Amino acid sequence: MSNSFNREIMAREQLQVLNALDVAKTQWYHFTAIVIAGMGFFTDAYDLFCISLVTKLLGRIYYYQPGSDTPGALPSNVLSAVNGVAFCGTLSGQLFFGWLGDKMGRKRVYGMTLMIMVICSIASGLSFGKNPTAVMSTLCFFRFWLGFGIGGDYPLSATIMSEYANKKTRGAFIAAVFAMQGFGILAGGMVAVIISAAFKAQFPAPVFEVDPAGSTVPQADYAWRIIVMFGAIPAALTYYWRMKMPETARYTALVAKNAKQAASDMAKVLEVELESEQEKIEKMSQEKGNDFGLFSTQFARRHGLHLLGTTTTWFLLDIAFYSQNLFQKDIFSAIGWIPKPQTMNALDELFKIARAQTLIALCSTVPGYWFTVAFIDRIGRFAIQLMGFFFMTVFMFALAIPYHHWTLPDNRIGFVVIYSLTFFFANFGPNATTFVVPAEIFPARLRSTCHGISAASGKAGAIVGAFGFLYAADGIGVRKTLIVLGVVNFLGMIFTFLVPESKGKSLEEMSGEGEEENGSTAESRQTVPV
Repeated sequence: MSNSFNREIMAREQLQVLNALDVAKTQWYHFTAIVIAGMGFFTDAYDLFCISLVTKLLGRIYYYQPGSDTPGALPSNVLSAVNGVAFCGTLSGQLFFGWLGDKMGRKRVYGMTLMIMVICSIASGLSFGKNPTAVMSTLCFFRFWLGFGIGGDYPLSATIMSEYANKKTRGAFIAAVFAMQGFGILAGGMVAVIISAAFKAQFPAPVFEVDPAGSTVPQADYAWRIIVMFGAIPAALTYYWRMKMPETARYTALVAKNAKQAASDMAKVLEVELESEQEKIEKMSQEKGNDFGLFSTQFARRHGLHLLGTTTTWFLLDIAFYSQNLFQKDIFSAIGWIPKPQTMNALDELFKIARAQTLIALCSTVPGYWFTVAFIDRIGRFAIQLMGFFFMTVFMFALAIPYHHWTLPDNRIGFVVIYSLTFFFANFGPNATTFVVPAEIFPARLRSTCHGISAASGKAGAIVGAFGFLYAADGIGVRKTLIVLGVVNFLGMIFTFLVPESKGKSLEEMSGEGEEENGSTAESRQTVPV
């Protein structure tokens, strides 16, 4: 029996508290953790995507030129800033809070991110003055900091859930937290439908063709602000419960080296007796080869390809995913699913855009997330990610190559169906798995940091999607843009082969914690499934 194999057996006996978490039956605390972490993601998705619903309304309110025969629209640079600035904040927050989560602990940083989100959601809906520059500047400033708070939620929620979960259903639990994004997108559409319908009923207005100035009632300025500020409510409701969650045992034991506290916290959560094993922790911490840092050759050798895999796949996915999500209203307009702006008043346009997004979310986005939750621990992360990228590639080309065919009035429903299927396979695919895997395969002391780096790489892709798609669609047209996105999805499929399978393994088994520097099991275990 090799030294490394002996050490692996020891690792199972070493810390009772971690073993207890790995083999724990699914209990009530698992579901409370999903809801507490998931409400953060509900808010994240609501805040990030609700802006795409109101950009047309903002254009009508603040950028209408009297005498023009088209409704006001945000200039390209302003539209890019409004759509993309939150992603810049998110990227910064993922890196900063990911690092801070490993330094200060998951729980201490967790409440901070939520408070930033609550304050900035409300502030985004307020503005100084009424002239376009002041309103847009205020909106962009607070959306940057809103994104910064949202960014922190990614590595912390994923890490907390992975460290709380058992081996058997860990993938489903982390995916369930992420699946709350689907409900956030759905809620964004529903809130916008309700607000716009209420304002339409209360303040009727003629369509733009009949009365250009009168088609945008002054009260419409309140509608977008209410929609944007609504995101503060779910975040505020979960703050108290976040503060009551104990620190994860893996952080307390493996990073803070406090066995007594870890055993005490988890004994309450699991409702079992656990003994403190301080001597074992001290023994583990004295062993060489398991204290390497992020920028060490040992990290590069053990986890370098894994980090490359998680960052590239998330980057490529988000280029496609956020392009689709943020600009679906433009695609719907291009194929005639939403009428021409001149035939509607401002609130009617908001209503129809929100209704279209709600239908897409209900029929494809939300089910896709929950398919992942149902199957991730059965067929594995690798298979789901590969399958998702494959079908996204196929459907993108199916839309792009006969694009003219889809623009004909009789074929529009077919376009929407295929477009919906790309969303379904994004969510029953890489959109969920790219979030799950980085929380499982890196060592505890670097887990939050590495997840933050992977997520930030994804947001860099979202920024490319948000800014790039806008200019690409204007410059090379929607058809060629869809072909580019098809190629991006194909590249995502190729880079998936760098990501290891973590189904059914403990976190310590995946990260190789507790093994010698030259331990052969760490390397042999982390082979890529093919």
